[in-house]
Amino acid sequence: MTQAERVRQAQAGDVDAFCALYTAYQQKLFHYAYYKLGNVQDAEDVVQDCMLTAFEQLGMLKKPEAFGSWLFSILYHGCAGAIKEQITRRNQSDIAQYVNSLACDQTAAFAQVELQQALALLSDTDQNIILLSVVVGLKSKEVARITGLTAVNVRQRRSRSLAKMKRYLS
Repeated sequence: MTQAERVRQAQAGDVDAFCALYTAYQQKLFHYAYYKLGNVQDAEDVVQDCMLTAFEQLGMLKKPEAFGSWLFSILYHGCAGAIKEQITRRNQSDIAQYVNSLACDQTAAFAQVELQQALALLSDTDQNIILLSVVVGLKSKEVARITGLTAVNVRQRRSRSLAKMKRYLS
């Protein structure tokens, strides 16, 4: 049986067909989510939410042969939302804990506190851009999708923000 046939069966209400689709995609979805989020629990949660959304909205899928890309589109948006939530929840003390955990001695700890203070000079959007770009390592296009800005705007704001932080640290 082809994947498109399984999708049609699942759209007709066959729960076993949907379970077979879930089994076929579970590992791929998890690996993608884990790569994006860097945390097993978060990846499992996002994959579970993705599959629940897919189950609830399967009837709206027009082309059963596009199931895989449709599923990864749902997962992509779920991961972006999870990253955005993590950044939004992260307050200055969380950043300090993260930065201080990287410090090995008092000199390094002092430098890390200065870095945190430089980051605090930025707007929330610019902080998110720096954290997503530098700490998480996302590309401008990915940061743009998450923040709702254009990739060019993300690069400009990142450059200006890093320059502002550099001036503060000089």
